[in-house]
Amino acid sequence: MRHIWITRHGTPDVLVLREAPDPIPAAGEVRVRVRASGVNFADIMARIGMYPDAPPSPFVPGYEVSGVIDAVGPGVDSSRVGQRVLAAVRFGGYSDTVCARSEFAIEMPATMSFEDGAALPVVYFTAHHMLVYLGNVKRGDTVLIHAAAGGVGLAALQLCRHAGAVTIGTASASKHAYLKTAGLDHAIDYHTQDFASEVRRLTGGRGVDIALDAQGGESLKKSFHSLAPTGRLFAFGAASLSPDGKRDVFSMVKGALQMPFLDLLPFNLMNDNRGIFGVNMGHLWDESKILLGQLNEILVLYEAGAIKPVIDSTFSFENAPAAHQRIHDRKNVGKVLLTP
Repeated sequence: MRHIWITRHGTPDVLVLREAPDPIPAAGEVRVRVRASGVNFADIMARIGMYPDAPPSPFVPGYEVSGVIDAVGPGVDSSRVGQRVLAAVRFGGYSDTVCARSEFAIEMPATMSFEDGAALPVVYFTAHHMLVYLGNVKRGDTVLIHAAAGGVGLAALQLCRHAGAVTIGTASASKHAYLKTAGLDHAIDYHTQDFASEVRRLTGGRGVDIALDAQGGESLKKSFHSLAPTGRLFAFGAASLSPDGKRDVFSMVKGALQMPFLDLLPFNLMNDNRGIFGVNMGHLWDESKILLGQLNEILVLYEAGAIKPVIDSTFSFENAPAAHQRIHDRKNVGKVLLTP
C-alpha cells in the first residue's frame, strides 16, 4: 500500500509518500481499496501543529475515503466484498488501502461516483449536524454562512436551499459569481466589507437565525452579535488563529482574546434569547447512532438530487503538497480530493 505521512509540523512539503504492507482488517472492520480521499481544513491545521486531536507526528491524516471493499475482518459478512463504499475513518485516509469500522463503510448509491463519495462525509456531516440536527433550519430562516465557497459552506448552502432558508455568505469577491449561480442570496466580500454591518443592513437590523462560523476570533464575536432573537451560532473551527497557514503564537493569543467570552455568560444568553453551540464531529466518533442516522438522511437527499458535492480539484498522491497549498491559498471552491 501507499500512504501520505505528515512527517513533522510545517509547510505542505512535510507531506511524504511512503509504502508499507497492506493492512489486515481486525474484527468488525472492512478493508477498502481507495479510489479517492477527501482533504479537509482539519488536515491542514494538523499539519501545521494546531489541531489538538491529531496524533503525534509522524502520522497519516485523512477522515474520508471511497473505494471498493476487498476483505473483511472477523464478524463481518463476507458478502460485503466487492461493495462500492464511502467510509469515514479517524485518521489514515490518505492511503490507497484503509481498514474502517464496518458500520462506517456505507454502500454508495449506484449513481454516486467515487469522487462524490469521498467528498461527502465530513462536510455534509458537519453542515447537516449544525443546520438540521441541532439548528432546526426551516423555511424563512436567514442563515449566515462564513467561507461559503468552501466544502462545508457549499454543503450548508445546498441544505439551506432545500429547507427554503435565505442565505448570506462571506467569500472573496472572485467567488461571488459562482456562489450566486449556486443559489446564494446575498454575498459579502470579507476583504472589503464588514459582514456584521452588511447583515444588519440585509436583515433590517433584526439579524440572522443561524450563523455558521469556522473562523473564530473576532469573527465569532461579530457573528454572535449578528444573531436575531432565538438565534443560534455554531462554532466549528478557528481558522483565524492561523491566518497565514503557519503556527503563530501571537495570532493564537490575539484570536483567543477576541472571542466573545463575556457575552456567553448564562445571564447574558438568557436575556438575549441567543445560544452558541460548539461542533467537533471528530468527538462524536463513538456516537454511531447519531452519525449513521444523519448519514442516512444525507444519502436520501443525494439520491433525491437535493444535494451534490462540489469538487474543486483532484490531485494525485504524489501532488498532495499542492492539494494542501490550494486550500492554504483559499483558491478552492468546494472539495479538494486526492486519488491514488
